[in-house]
Amino acid sequence: MKSLPFAAGLSVLATMASAETPVLDVLTYDSFTSEWGPGPAIEKAFEATCACDLRFTPAGDGAALLARLQLEGSGSNADVVLGLDTNLTSAARATGLFAPHGQTPQTNLPVAFSDAEFLPYDWGWFAFVHDRKLTAPKSFVELAASDLKIVIQDPRSSTPGLGLLMWVKAAHGDKAGQIWADLADNIVTVTPGWSEAYGMFLEGEADLVLSYTTSPAYHLIAEQDDSKTAALFDEGHYLQVEVMGKLAASDQPALADAFLTFMLSDAAQVVLPTTNWMYPAKQPAEGLPKGFETLIQPGRSLLLSADEAEAARGPALDEWRAALAR
Repeated sequence: MKSLPFAAGLSVLATMASAETPVLDVLTYDSFTSEWGPGPAIEKAFEATCACDLRFTPAGDGAALLARLQLEGSGSNADVVLGLDTNLTSAARATGLFAPHGQTPQTNLPVAFSDAEFLPYDWGWFAFVHDRKLTAPKSFVELAASDLKIVIQDPRSSTPGLGLLMWVKAAHGDKAGQIWADLADNIVTVTPGWSEAYGMFLEGEADLVLSYTTSPAYHLIAEQDDSKTAALFDEGHYLQVEVMGKLAASDQPALADAFLTFMLSDAAQVVLPTTNWMYPAKQPAEGLPKGFETLIQPGRSLLLSADEAEAARGPALDEWRAALAR
């Protein structure tokens, strides 16, 4: 092959470089990227608008996302992190890795929410899911006094597990340690993540499992099975607000901003209820899927602020460890 003249060669290389498809790297949790999760549909829809390649990188549960960020620091390849929650955002902000998003979206959360670095994309109430035939407890005190067996997740590796710690702390304050002591003999096991715990429940190894008020919607909509429901607790239910943020070191800041905006559009929000099985942060024009109207509605939403949750995490974890070690 004859070599191109130098000037012509530079022109060709420049054209090739400009024709390269930009890549947006999004670090998220495993279930988001699974074939039944929202990732595939969101990837297809966003790529249809951005002339880019959207790549999801799974990194375990939400707690694992934070650990990975803290390890990689400014060397992270991610442009966006999606899947932290408000129990972790204070620690995430302390890394100094996130840039302000500059957006003021209108959301439908049951509590006021404002954060300069993190935007909510979905939310749910934690709850104990059980078979409808079960006479369910109406509080942590009733649960602890019963012979019912539960399976929960490890708060050190799982955002639902950490959410349960915050739920007990927000509902019972200084009495949280005693609640855990009383619950210890109800706990069959503590699993690393949500999927292991829910699988044990479905296999009949526990009467109740820590999950979300929206979990029965999966069985109803996807399986046409109305046998599952969630226990309604008198002291209220703790919220999980899942958030996303842009990394300051991103080499695709405009694409990252576009993705954050897209995630709060109808095109993305309509996907979340029947793939992530959570409430969308901004209810789409078509509303919620049929079946969501059957779910329990807590009378009280509990949520510690990001700083309160960070301050409570260590003491709550100590109480939990002490109770389960007895």
